[in-house]
Amino acid sequence: MKATFHGHAVVSLETEDGTKLLFDPFIDGNDACDLDVNTVEADYILVTHAHSDHLGDTIEIAQRTKAKIITTVEVADYLSSFDLETHGMQPGGAHTFDFGEVKFTPAIHGSSIEIDGKPHTLGLASGILVTADAKTVYHVGDTALYSDMKLIGDLLDIDLAFIPIGDNFTMGPEDASLAAKWLRAKKIVPIHYNTFPLIEQNPDDYIKMLHEDIGFIPEIGKPFDV
Repeated sequence: MKATFHGHAVVSLETEDGTKLLFDPFIDGNDACDLDVNTVEADYILVTHAHSDHLGDTIEIAQRTKAKIITTVEVADYLSSFDLETHGMQPGGAHTFDFGEVKFTPAIHGSSIEIDGKPHTLGLASGILVTADAKTVYHVGDTALYSDMKLIGDLLDIDLAFIPIGDNFTMGPEDASLAAKWLRAKKIVPIHYNTFPLIEQNPDDYIKMLHEDIGFIPEIGKPFDV
C-alpha cells in the first residue's frame, strides 16, 4: 500500500489492487494541497468530521467520481441529501469493504457545518483506522490527547499514523508526541499544521520529540510505502 500526504489533513492511500482512498479532501482554499478538485481520483472518500477544512470538497469530488463516502452516520445522512452514495459508521464500529477493514475511533473534537449561515452539529468527530494489504493506517483526525490512545496502541499493530500537531484546535506537539508514544505506530507523520496562522508549528521540532527514528515529514504529493 502507498500513502500520500497532501497538506493539512488531506491523505490518500492506494492499495495493491489500485483502490484509491481519499481522506478529508479539503483542497480548495488549502494552499498547501497539490490536488485539483476537478481531476483528483477516488474510489472511496473517508471523512473524519463535518468541519469545512475536513469535509472540504467531498460533495464535488463524489459527484464527479461516484466515490462511496465513508463517514459518521450524521455526516452520511447529510451527504445523502445530495444523492451521493454513503456508508455511515460510528466510533467503535468496524466494517469490511472490498479493499479491507475500516474502524472508527473516538476523537475529542467538534463536528459541525454551516448551513444558510448557521452552524449545525453533525454527530461526533472521529479517527479512522484502515487495514488493507496486511497494513494498518490510522488517521487520528482532529482530536485532543486522550488516554484510550494507549489502549488502541496496545491492541493494534499500527504501521502508520497521521497525527495532528497544530495546537489550538487539536493536540499540540507535546501532546502529539505522547500520542505517538502510546499508539506505537511504526511510522508517524504530523498533519494539521501551518494551514492557518493559529496552527503554525515547526514539524521538525515535533519529529525530534519522538522516540527512535519513527517520525518523518513526507514531501507533499509524493507517495511513500506504508
